Amino acid sequence: MSTERRAPLDRRRVADTALRLLNETGLDGLTLRAIARELDVKAPALYWHFKDKQALLDEMATEMYRRMVASTELDPADSWQDRLRKSGRGLRTALLGYRDGAKVYSGSRFTGIDHAHEQEANLRVLAEAGFTLAQAVAAGLTVNAYTIGFVTEEQGVEPLPGERREGYDVEERARLLADFPLAAAAGREIFADYDHHFEEGLEVVIAGIGARYL
Repeated sequence: MSTERRAPLDRRRVADTALRLLNETGLDGLTLRAIARELDVKAPALYWHFKDKQALLDEMATEMYRRMVASTELDPADSWQDRLRKSGRGLRTALLGYRDGAKVYSGSRFTGIDHAHEQEANLRVLAEAGFTLAQAVAAGLTVNAYTIGFVTEEQGVEPLPGERREGYDVEERARLLADFPLAAAAGREIFADYDHHFEEGLEVVIAGIGARYL
């Protein structure tokens, strides 16, 4: 009999294991049974910590956020534009670290108050720049929604960086749309250089926020 002691089973350990498995299975293949098998426990043991899969997804999203914040430095001297850029870029980087990362994160509820420090700091930067609280909230939500939506579409084509789903051959698409030259050429713009497209869209969003509120 092995005398090696396993780490105690807790919410964070389960979420960490689930995030590791996510890159192998994707969200559809991620089951409590598979996670339990990886942890070498019976599936019912997980229900002591999570009542259902959504509760686990909430904890996974929270852990993704913790890791994102841990690798992000906030500068109180940031302009409001730079703070929104950092928020969008940091979130995109975090989501791209996991297969279906955007789907896991979207609609999830944080399980603690880990987000409060960064949220307070971001709102303060915008308030000091002249935004009302309602405007600052709207600005943050808009960048957040843009980023999650963008990455959801991006991961639909490239589930992980460098991995491309079948059916997204730009040249084949152009051949099929030969009678529609603008639509055919658009594929080369739509399905390539996601870094550039994200940055361009983020700048459009930020410019629109400034035009709307200041």
